[in-house]
Amino acid sequence: MSTKKIIFIMLALAATFFTSCSDEDSASGSEGLQKSIVILYDNDVHCAIDGYTKMAGLRDAIMQRDTVWTGIVSCGDFLQGGTPGALSRGKYIVDIMRNVGYDAIALGNHEFDYGLVHLKELMEEMNTPVLCTNYYDTGSTTPYFASYTIHRYGGKRVAFVGVLTPETMIDEGYSFFDEEGDQLADLRPNDVCELVQTAVDAARSEGADYVVTLSHLGEAKPALGISSHELIAATRGIDVVLDGHTHSAIPHDEVANLDGKMIPISQTGTGFANVGKLVITTDGHITTTLIPTKDITFENMHVSTTVDSVRKEMEKVIARPICHSDFDLIITDANGVRQVRRSETNLGDLVTDAFREAMQAEIGLYTGGGIRSNIAAGTITYGDVTNVLPFDNYMMMIEATGAEILTVLERCTAALPAEEGQFPQVSGLRYTIHQQSHTVSDVSVLDKETSTWLPIDTKRLYTIAVPDYYKGGAFFDLLKDCRLLSFLPTLTRDILAIFMEGSLGGIIPDIYAQPQGRIIIEDN
Repeated sequence: MSTKKIIFIMLALAATFFTSCSDEDSASGSEGLQKSIVILYDNDVHCAIDGYTKMAGLRDAIMQRDTVWTGIVSCGDFLQGGTPGALSRGKYIVDIMRNVGYDAIALGNHEFDYGLVHLKELMEEMNTPVLCTNYYDTGSTTPYFASYTIHRYGGKRVAFVGVLTPETMIDEGYSFFDEEGDQLADLRPNDVCELVQTAVDAARSEGADYVVTLSHLGEAKPALGISSHELIAATRGIDVVLDGHTHSAIPHDEVANLDGKMIPISQTGTGFANVGKLVITTDGHITTTLIPTKDITFENMHVSTTVDSVRKEMEKVIARPICHSDFDLIITDANGVRQVRRSETNLGDLVTDAFREAMQAEIGLYTGGGIRSNIAAGTITYGDVTNVLPFDNYMMMIEATGAEILTVLERCTAALPAEEGQFPQVSGLRYTIHQQSHTVSDVSVLDKETSTWLPIDTKRLYTIAVPDYYKGGAFFDLLKDCRLLSFLPTLTRDILAIFMEGSLGGIIPDIYAQPQGRIIIEDN
């Protein structure tokens, strides 16, 4: 690294310190300065850690111009979704984000993957306001996390309000209900708009010049709660919504609020594909845009050092070779569009076969949303396997009737052709989906003794390998009352690695080169 670049980065770090101070310090001696405000934002990073140093570096470079006030915020889903989160239960991510220097952070649904106790411990380590206006511990009359925070940029006060999709209570239900079914926490699905409005009004009364909502509600109509568009339409006083959850890349959209005022809304996509840039000019004009992260040439030395340290720690574990494949194992189509949540994929076949064998069950079921990454042809490492199955889940074997299985298949494919995280990837099972009627037919089960396919018997009990969160959200809770037969205290990613190394002998056979025709989709 050149001496000039080192000096530039050191100056940028010094500037970062002063910009990250308290409201009073950041405005000291600068009340009369008229500057625009630039706030960079991310959402659904899912452990793509290289983006943090670029975003912090971009912040530093903008700040060097001394013509704007700068900040960084997050709209959630940062703790999980990749190897750094999986290997450290989120600790690596918190260490990196703390060194970025966020002004405010909103929670996403995947922050709840490790349970409430661990989440709260990690958030205490962030050293920045963590916001969620609608998270309440059971029995509490006040939200556990702050509803909003106000940060001063020069002479202007910007309030950040955090809100989380109540759909989290379904998808991460294991964090919201104990094993007896007693509720531990609530995201107040019927009160989201009212709670956000209360926070907005409170921030305004406290002197906020602008209100920025850090939302993890998403663009699509959820099974529980509301979308960000619906939030805007039902409230007033919000100036801009920075969104997350649905992985949409939205540079700038506008939605009419309760008073008919057009409110900007933006979302960056996922995996640090983009960094969002919010600009509030001196005359109050608000714009949002997206900057492709690959085009950002700046880095923050301190964050880069932290990321490098994390990589060295991970390398001790993830570099171990597991097996070899002559072809890609995929969850996407040729254009990179995710398919595992709406159709059969060859990686979905492989994963569910591994689980079915490990549990010695008749059927393997796994949610498409739990399979997170492609594996490229060539040597497959433990890190590749961890990226595919980054969540800390274990396998169980339950028994369910054929009728219960049919209900799961119909309910979890009813969203087609839209994505559905609960979409069932299967092993030992075949079925046909009818998209228009939202029904399934031709369901058959592989007979282990004769290796023949037999029509499913609605009255018969079948053994099924399922993830341990089948009781807390998976498959829309449709299997939670089924009888538990056995539990395997091995992480799902380790089950897959053992299957690749052992049962497959270190070579992925050609039968997995393409989906095997377990799931047929028809329009009629």
